[in-house]
Amino acid sequence: MAKNSDKLGACEVQYRLDKWLWAARFYKTRAIAKQMIEGGKIFYNGQRTKSAKIVAIGDKILVRQGFDEKEVIIQALADRRRDATFAQTLYQETPESIKRRETTAEARKQGFLLSPGTETKPDKKQRRQIRQFKERI
Repeated sequence: MAKNSDKLGACEVQYRLDKWLWAARFYKTRAIAKQMIEGGKIFYNGQRTKSAKIVAIGDKILVRQGFDEKEVIIQALADRRRDATFAQTLYQETPESIKRRETTAEARKQGFLLSPGTETKPDKKQRRQIRQFKERI
């Protein structure tokens, strides 16, 4: 039985995805990180995954947080949460992701994403139809 434990190797340390996301300061707690993974907000190498997935250096993670969507590449592994400067060394955001976030942020500032467009108020006939539809339910 000692041989099986030797196969893993003492220097090969494995980290769970939820623990790495917590250590990289994407989420405040591991429980929240686990909920986000189970809720489909995290994609590991382009696929949905489980919170116990073992992460490796060089893998891509897509993180959705509110309006933002970050695509990061794992640069280092950690299982302890330290200061923010250390957390930023754990990953590198892709240039495409940075550009995409900047364009969506600019669109949000200008109101393109939130405005309904060129819609006007419903006219009298449309108001009647809306009222009839609501009364049926």
